[in-house]
Amino acid sequence: MEPREPAAKPTVTQRRNWADVGPRFISAMVLIAITATALYLGSYFFSGVVGAVYAGAYREWETMVSRAPLTVPGMALIGLVGLSGLVFPLLGIWGLAATILAACVLAVFMGRELVAWRIAGLVLFGLLILSAVLMRGDGYVGIWAGIFLGTVVWMTDSAAFFTGRQIGGEKLAPGISPSKTWSGALGGLALGAGAGLVVWIVLTDSPWWIGLLISISISILGQLGDLSESAVKRHFRIKDSGDIIPGHGGLMDRLDSLTFGIILVLIIGALHGGIGSVAEGLLYW
Repeated sequence: MEPREPAAKPTVTQRRNWADVGPRFISAMVLIAITATALYLGSYFFSGVVGAVYAGAYREWETMVSRAPLTVPGMALIGLVGLSGLVFPLLGIWGLAATILAACVLAVFMGRELVAWRIAGLVLFGLLILSAVLMRGDGYVGIWAGIFLGTVVWMTDSAAFFTGRQIGGEKLAPGISPSKTWSGALGGLALGAGAGLVVWIVLTDSPWWIGLLISISISILGQLGDLSESAVKRHFRIKDSGDIIPGHGGLMDRLDSLTFGIILVLIIGALHGGIGSVAEGLLYW
């Protein structure tokens, strides 16, 4: 009998393949705790947290597009994005819009070369802040809407991450994000939509198929948001938008999957329930 060959030693890539799971898990737990607390308290606390988070995201956007250290006007833009969340409970949609408009005017005077990118970032993050605060609203239904949205997005992200690493296979968009696979995308869609449907059934008496359709849409849009951010980062030739969140990168890296989903929530809720009842319009049919 020939002697058995010794098993091949794992490559460096194989050994490190799951090395970031621990930091990712801890960071996710902290983020979930902060989000749940903000959702529960609502009002100025929720608006302030949302404004601060997206102000941090705009900070990453500003440094990414300018490829330079922050300037005083750049810091002012960041401050105005954060302020737009805080003024919403007091001045409503128009107060938030006026604050973002003031930031856009300032961006125009910062130079023509980057004005389009700056205004695009300001409008995007202002819209995301508006979507979040309108979804939360003043009543407890906003908490349920936030739980539903968060469940779909986070379960999609988690399932895509683990399925893609475990199964691998054909790349989803190698020219944009080489690490993403079709197996991860389909795994994320299956678990994200399934988890969203369970939450929908538990929280509402609305038809299950509506919840499933909305869950599928949010899951797909979440993955498109992830790819869109990857395309922007590739344009500016950076890997991560920042390093504030261990295992995840920057705030933009963590929030990208939420981008299109929360806008969809605003559209569905406002069309069905009215701009003042977004959560009700989303969940009650």
